[in-house]
Amino acid sequence: MNPIFTHKPMHFREANVSDIPQIQRVRHSVKENVLSDPSKVTDQDCEEYITQRGKGWVCEEAGVVVGFSIISLQDHNVWALFVDPTWEGKSMGRTLHHLMLDWYFSQTNHPVWLSTESGSRAASFYRKAGWTEVGPYGNNEIKFEMTPDAWLQHRPAQGGV
Repeated sequence: MNPIFTHKPMHFREANVSDIPQIQRVRHSVKENVLSDPSKVTDQDCEEYITQRGKGWVCEEAGVVVGFSIISLQDHNVWALFVDPTWEGKSMGRTLHHLMLDWYFSQTNHPVWLSTESGSRAASFYRKAGWTEVGPYGNNEIKFEMTPDAWLQHRPAQGGV
């Protein structure tokens, strides 16, 4: 499998079904946007999102998944973007974000949305990345939207991931 992007020592590539146990480990390790009921996000859900509904990417260090992103072309939303807390602050989330949005907007011109916990570092991250806050969502979450034009204005220049 060819890497999409390598930044020593991190390795970024498209996610596959064999990554799901490690994706779930990362998802359950986070300190923000914690699942109230982890059993509601199943391995089958993960498989459906990376093989049928959209696509996913992982970041590996020494063969271990330490971050991932998944976007749904069918639902026009970011299903997940998470980094193992011990790996935060290394621009991994930014790279995963850019990989998934580049792919998404190469497939469609439809705006994409996501939700995240109000007041979280993730909410700050999305604002800085050019997402527009469109209102409250669910229980203590904020809904954000990204249009193709906004992505063109905010994405880094080639090679600047």
